[in-house]
Amino acid sequence: MPLELKANYPSLLIRRSVFERAGITRATIDDRLGLTDQEFSVEGDLIAIGPILDSDALQEVINDLEKAGLVYFEDFFDLSGNWPDWLVLYARDNARTGVTGA
Repeated sequence: MPLELKANYPSLLIRRSVFERAGITRATIDDRLGLTDQEFSVEGDLIAIGPILDSDALQEVINDLEKAGLVYFEDFFDLSGNWPDWLVLYARDNARTGVTGA
């Protein structure tokens, strides 16, 4: 099932398998960003975090991910949330579609 991404604030998308392999915990992310249960979603091999209200804390999490060996764009990326409220975006991993990266 696709995960809904909210407008107006950034979201962070991470490949679940890489996140778990790096030994990062949800508690660490929750503490850093002050998340509620609804702001950390997992579906298949995709983790969606957001909306993220604190841009400085988002940058710290990105730095933490890179220090843990995750690579921006290959393993995770952020979406600005800079789209109109009337547009709803959804994300899912490509395992169900059979599409592979180039």
